Parts: sequence; C-alpha cells; structure tokens
Amino acid sequence: MVLSSARKANSDCPRAGYTLTEMLVVVAIIGLISAVVIPQTIGQLGKAQSRSAKLQAQTVAAAVELFSGDNGRFPTEEEGLIALVRRPAGLDSWTGPYLRTEDQLKDPWGRPFIYTEEEGTFSITTLGANNKVGGEGPDRDITLRQ
Repeated sequence: MVLSSARKANSDCPRAGYTLTEMLVVVAIIGLISAVVIPQTIGQLGKAQSRSAKLQAQTVAAAVELFSGDNGRFPTEEEGLIALVRRPAGLDSWTGPYLRTEDQLKDPWGRPFIYTEEEGTFSITTLGANNKVGGEGPDRDITLRQ
C-alpha cells in the first residue's frame, strides 16, 4: 500500500526540471560574462608578466653587481650570466653562486635574458612576450643598463 500511494503522489505533481529556453538564457548569460571578464584577465596576465620580467632582470643585475664586487669585473659575454651560478674557469675570487638556480636566468616566458658587457657597463634585456625587438604592452622590450 505504501508503494502505490507514493506512485500516486508523484503522478499528481507536474514534471520538475528546466525548459530548453531557461537553459539557453543561462548559457547566454554565462557567455556575456565570459566575453567581458576573459579579455580583461588576459590583459592583466600580460602586464603581470612584464612587471615580473623587470623584477627578475633587476635581481639578475644585482647578482652581476655582487659578482663584480668579488671579482673586480663583470662577467664577460663569453662567460655569460651562467657565471652567476657556476664558477668560471680560472676565477679564484668567485664566492658564488650569486643566484640560487639557473632558472633565475630566464625571463617569465622561459627564454634566457640577453646579457651584454662592454667598457665597465652591462645590460640585461628581455624581448617580451613576442620575442622580437620592439613592441608595446607585454610585447615590449625591457632593458636594464648599469
């Protein structure tokens, strides 16, 4: 008897659920919100990577200065920035590593920083997201000269 009364109660109720129109309205609302939020989020990601690249370049530049303080010179272009992590051959005054890992020698896009040294100055450059000279926003080049 209990079983038959439960079936009867269910048959008196209208069918529960959502209509196709209600589902389409929800999908349209989600699409509109995504169309506004996603482009802004992507733009912020590019700006954050540019800021991170500048901070990382400053960290590498500080390590180059420490190297110079210990060794009386900047790393040569032949030695490169790897001299901040591994002792160059024949350099007894090296007290590094000046950076913890080789990963710190890469920009936020995973490419090595470009290091140049001449006449007692040096520069550290990243070409930005597009990996080409020039650009704006996240594609802009970042260069630190000391």
